[in-house]
Amino acid sequence: MQSIDETRLETDTQYRYEYLARFMGFGPEDAALIQASAPMLGPLIPLLVEKTYERLLSYDATARHFVPRQSGYDGPLPTGVAHLTLTDPQIRFRKEHLSRYFMQLLGRSYDGKMVQYLDMVGKIHTLKAGNKDIDVPLVQMNALMGLLADSLTDVISQQPLDASTSLRTIRAFQKLLWIQNDFITRHYVSVDPS
Repeated sequence: MQSIDETRLETDTQYRYEYLARFMGFGPEDAALIQASAPMLGPLIPLLVEKTYERLLSYDATARHFVPRQSGYDGPLPTGVAHLTLTDPQIRFRKEHLSRYFMQLLGRSYDGKMVQYLDMVGKIHTLKAGNKDIDVPLVQMNALMGLLADSLTDVISQQPLDASTSLRTIRAFQKLLWIQNDFITRHYVSVDPS
């Protein structure tokens, strides 16, 4: 039986990542499968992003988070949820962020910098990142992660891969997205390590 320092899980993101990866069985082979999928998934990122934003803008509970000024965006703001469109300048700005997120998953080394990136992705959707207007409820983040997981599963299953490679690639992404989801959730819970 492995001994885990549970207090350290809450304070050391690298330790947390390593624990989650070991527990779920996410290893170098999984990272290699994700990276090997880049040539086929890279060209599909615009489609994945578009479908994601179609869904996000089809619910007021998710769309409302795109009305306040987004960090790093200095263009015109939408006048309200009812006026948001897929071509709104701030939505285009957010789409670029999601595109970059997919590219990070596909092309980045799974090292300490990637762990920091996964943690930052979780933090930026909360008040802990410094923007008092951006506080996406956890239920909406869970909905988004579930949507991304399903979208990736659908796209990968349609690629011309042998059954074994397809299944292993899907499983690799599922493990990665559960790790990402944990790095989101950790910013929504307050743990007393004592």
